[in-house]
Amino acid sequence: MTITKGLSFALVGLWLFVAAFPFAWTFWGSFKVQSDFFSKANWMYAIWGTNTINETGDAFTGNGYYGAWVIQSFWKNFLNSGIVVFFTVIISLTFGTLGGYALARSGFRYAFWILMAALVFRAMPHITLVSGYLLPFFEWNIWGHLPTTIIVLVAMNQPFTLWMLHSFFLNIPKDMDESAMVDGCTRFQAFRYVIVPVMWPGVITTGLFSFLLAYNDFTVTAMLLSEENETIIPAINSFLGTTQVEGKVMYAVAAVVSVTAPLLLLILFFQRQIVSGLTAGAVKG
Repeated sequence: MTITKGLSFALVGLWLFVAAFPFAWTFWGSFKVQSDFFSKANWMYAIWGTNTINETGDAFTGNGYYGAWVIQSFWKNFLNSGIVVFFTVIISLTFGTLGGYALARSGFRYAFWILMAALVFRAMPHITLVSGYLLPFFEWNIWGHLPTTIIVLVAMNQPFTLWMLHSFFLNIPKDMDESAMVDGCTRFQAFRYVIVPVMWPGVITTGLFSFLLAYNDFTVTAMLLSEENETIIPAINSFLGTTQVEGKVMYAVAAVVSVTAPLLLLILFFQRQIVSGLTAGAVKG
């Protein structure tokens, strides 16, 4: 038993090390200069900051963060992402909860085919779907703006929220709705005051996945947003430069650390609701 427990702890520790090492290494390297973090001569330069000391007089430097956030105005990209993410999540959850509840309580067979169509739509590559929006957006002169990108992200995210929330609603007995309506509630009042509070962890879990879709999206935002309205992921990609244009790689490294930290805080803050939501989706009520 002791050997088994020790082996389990060792495997978990190994997994945590493998999972956390890339971020820890990137976080450490974000305070170095490029010649240290990407040194081909000696990888130990990234640990001791040999070239960082020679260039800045200290083993650590915040030049990458200053360059990204101040010189390149990365805060604007972060603000753009915040706007896109906020409205994408709110709209997706609003229609997802209403649609998921309606489909879960519907006795008609068309509910199944709606979910199947949503699944097919969700499985399609994003670039295939985005290309269909380009021509009308150009013709209507609405390309490059945040609202149009939000609309597209909601359209792509809605099938997922429908499926997730539909499964959560199925696990809530219909007796709860019926009892509330017997007591004088309308269908919407029963949904709002009785059903939603019960499956709130499922809403939070679905909202988190919707958040990650919009926060980490590259294809949609890169193709539909102009340079002044870029979100964080396309902006980080632009920091890397191209074969023709030299990039500011350490700006990208610092920006990557900056955008990852909020995700960690979000997961830690909502971890209990996320676990409850995932568990609720797997257990029949």
